[in-house]
Amino acid sequence: MIQFGTRVPLMVAAGLVGPQAFRGGAGTYLLGVFLHFSIAFAVAAVFYAASRRLAFLTEHALICGLFYGAAVEEVMNLVVLPLSALHARGPYTLHSLLDGLLVHMIVIGLPISFSVRRFARNPGAGRF
Repeated sequence: MIQFGTRVPLMVAAGLVGPQAFRGGAGTYLLGVFLHFSIAFAVAAVFYAASRRLAFLTEHALICGLFYGAAVEEVMNLVVLPLSALHARGPYTLHSLLDGLLVHMIVIGLPISFSVRRFARNPGAGRF
């Protein structure tokens, strides 16, 4: 919210209901918050599921978290947004691309990778 403003939930809701979400009220805002956290939970669940098969994801949490955050950003820009009700496609400015990449690498990828490493049961290690 600090980086991208208080309209983030409306933008997320607009991906589902279209541009009219920007004229919506509290219900649309809450829908955006719910969708945003649902997407974040799904992204974390995908990393967790992958980490159960690919041990290097937790063994190298720093690098894998950074790459995962970048991958999440690119999937959102190249797949999800063009298919959403906004039909958002570039061209993107270099500043917005770098800004989105850095934010998702640090705020999404790293917390997910380090949380999975810290809290997921590792069957072979006998620790949490």
